[in-house]
Amino acid sequence: MQYTKLGKRGPKVSTIGFGAWAIGGMNWGKTDDETSLKALHAALDQGVTFIDTADVYGFGHSEELIARLIKERGKGEVIIATKAGNDFYNAGAEDDEGYGAIKQTYSKEYLISAAEKSLQRLGLETLDILQLHSPDLDKLEQDEPWLALEQLKKEGKIQHAGLSIQSFKETEQAFLLDAHADILDCIQVRYNLLERQAEEVLFPKAMQYGIGVIVRIPLLFGLLTGKFKAGSTFAEDDHRQMNLSPEKLAGYLTALKKLQPLFDHYPQQSMAQVSLRFCISHPACHTVIPGAKTEAQVIDNCTASDFGPIPETLIPSL
Repeated sequence: MQYTKLGKRGPKVSTIGFGAWAIGGMNWGKTDDETSLKALHAALDQGVTFIDTADVYGFGHSEELIARLIKERGKGEVIIATKAGNDFYNAGAEDDEGYGAIKQTYSKEYLISAAEKSLQRLGLETLDILQLHSPDLDKLEQDEPWLALEQLKKEGKIQHAGLSIQSFKETEQAFLLDAHADILDCIQVRYNLLERQAEEVLFPKAMQYGIGVIVRIPLLFGLLTGKFKAGSTFAEDDHRQMNLSPEKLAGYLTALKKLQPLFDHYPQQSMAQVSLRFCISHPACHTVIPGAKTEAQVIDNCTASDFGPIPETLIPSL
């Protein structure tokens, strides 16, 4: 496993991290807590020191599983990044679990309260990183979310502040790095072999300001592992039913054919490993957070770190 500093002010992190959305037990089909914990332990065994989660993943369950991991292994050098702003506490009519439909809430009061609840679930005194969770632009044009991050830092409840850029808004929201470079230590962005919009404006700005970059969706919901084909379907409780609908899946699979020469160049490496290497080859990118639900997936992902960057001349254009 290779390690790097997450931007100018961020902590040292493994270049392959662990994305903990799927283990929350919602939106990714069936999960099992003991299997998820084994995957988390395997990640630490492989040298992973960066775990990304959010309060809304499983309505707190992902954070609770990470708390169990910390209790069993100790915090050590592991960096925990969580997110707030997708309000599942106060929205709509309550379901059987006592939560309603999710809404975006980015008031100062709410974000501070959400951070404190995450601290309680994780069993920590301070959050390594708190990220605003992919808000709409109108929320980010208000002062309150930034004032919340500033206050949480001053009070020592968070060490670093981040922003998860809303998917497909990489260019539109890039100006926020100009406006808030003093408070933003890192950003999280959607980026993979088939979706490279972040290269246009966002990455150059991040490098200009020394802001760390966390890459999400590096395997495009599993598509870049090679396990899906035309006609693949997903369970009703799996978000990929929408994000990889038959129409979207067909388009992605057509574009994927252009990448075959790259995968053929590395016959001893899995598609996932090559895809992850692509992400961390970009000089703006510091760590990548593939989701994993099993030990085998974790080990395959982590191995990509030691293969090194992919030469730019080998990467096909789209």
